[in-house]
Amino acid sequence: MKEKSAGIGKGELVALIVSSSIGAGIFGINSDLASASAPGPALLAWLLVGIGILALVLSLNNLAKKRPELDAGIFSYAEASFGKLGGFISGWGYWLSAWLGNIAFATMLMSSIGTFIPTFKGGQNIPSIIGAAVFVWLLTMLVNNGIESASLLNMIVTFCKLVPLFVFIVICIVSFKAGVFTSDFWGNVTNNVLHERKTLNTFSQVKGCVMVMMWVFVGIEGASILANRAKNRSDAQTATVLGLIALLIIYVFASILPYGVMTQEQLAQSSQPAMAEVLRHIVGTWGATLISIGLIISILGAWLSWTMLPAETTILMAKHGTLPRLWGKLNVKKAPTASLVITGIMQSLFLLTFLVTDYAYNFAYTLCTAAILICYLLVGIYQMEYSYQNREWGEFLIGVIAATFQLLAMVLAGWQQVLVVVILYIPGFYFYWAAAKERDRQVTNMEKIVMTVISLLGILAIYLLITGKISL
Repeated sequence: MKEKSAGIGKGELVALIVSSSIGAGIFGINSDLASASAPGPALLAWLLVGIGILALVLSLNNLAKKRPELDAGIFSYAEASFGKLGGFISGWGYWLSAWLGNIAFATMLMSSIGTFIPTFKGGQNIPSIIGAAVFVWLLTMLVNNGIESASLLNMIVTFCKLVPLFVFIVICIVSFKAGVFTSDFWGNVTNNVLHERKTLNTFSQVKGCVMVMMWVFVGIEGASILANRAKNRSDAQTATVLGLIALLIIYVFASILPYGVMTQEQLAQSSQPAMAEVLRHIVGTWGATLISIGLIISILGAWLSWTMLPAETTILMAKHGTLPRLWGKLNVKKAPTASLVITGIMQSLFLLTFLVTDYAYNFAYTLCTAAILICYLLVGIYQMEYSYQNREWGEFLIGVIAATFQLLAMVLAGWQQVLVVVILYIPGFYFYWAAAKERDRQVTNMEKIVMTVISLLGILAIYLLITGKISL
């Protein structure tokens, strides 16, 4: 009798990629997307983002297969290409992205709780800051005590995010009105209202969608890790492509169908979580309640995972000598206490942004996305470098597409957010320098030049913030 091969089957792998990639972002995408674009440009943006993300994941799959020894997270590719400092820049960006995403979780969570407890309504008042801080430190303590995400918890979280999404899509399909959807398909009328009577062209609307859409793909790099667990290596790339297509279908349906239920202006003015407000408009309070309950459980599960993720990142960086050993020092429960405490403090400080911006959720997720774009760009560059060295021209083209997309997203859609993120690299360079000194490694002149240039960009960002040239 033929022995069954170990690993995950193609169908199971597709399902696992979909469930692990869907986070809290899709529950709030409707109002953010409508604020940026009409349905026509939004569909074009989904096509553009889909191609860019597919190129990124194919790059990650290829590098994982060709360079299995580089197993220290995606920052190991940056280190292979640009040395220790390159690895630090990618790893630090990944760490920033992880906990900045938790700030977005916090805003959305408190807003969802506000559906049931009016004190937290809106998700960014003083009670919400206190409540979010409690969750930050509760989850930090759980992870510090060695709590890991059990399979039962993952099953519950998956159920709570997929079932409400399915119900939402079905109800939107039933309630869809073609006349509402096509009434202002390219946004010529509504943009006069939403953008101070300035009509945005199609390119400007597509550009405004990119950071919104990239937010729902943060964490997609995990798909390449899952793909490598396939029964047959030949199935891995196919499963990843099918998984991404499935994700795109879900994301497109969930974000575009509401344009046929409510006007763009109504969607843009919806409070978070926007998906709950759409269902409230269609079926009443019970729809908003369903979405809010599912979202609360989904966020708590995701937040637990994304509390562990930055800790894992800093452990790997400490092992690679780009952070001081303290960041990777484990307690008796095998958790990095110092790293968790530092991350908890940073999250608590950033919760105060709830008081200085009217759009705390947008601020947090755009910074999170800007930070991860830096990491993704470096992956694309290494895919190009490795493929060029080995004369793999098809893979080289994929790397070009991946790197070009990430660079365009940074320059055209998120340059202000990238500049703000650069500020957070300034204290990071202190830790990089301390790690080098701790290991008796000389910081090279080129590294000093790069750190100086990045620090000057950070100082420029601070100046632009103070003078109001860019805003939170």
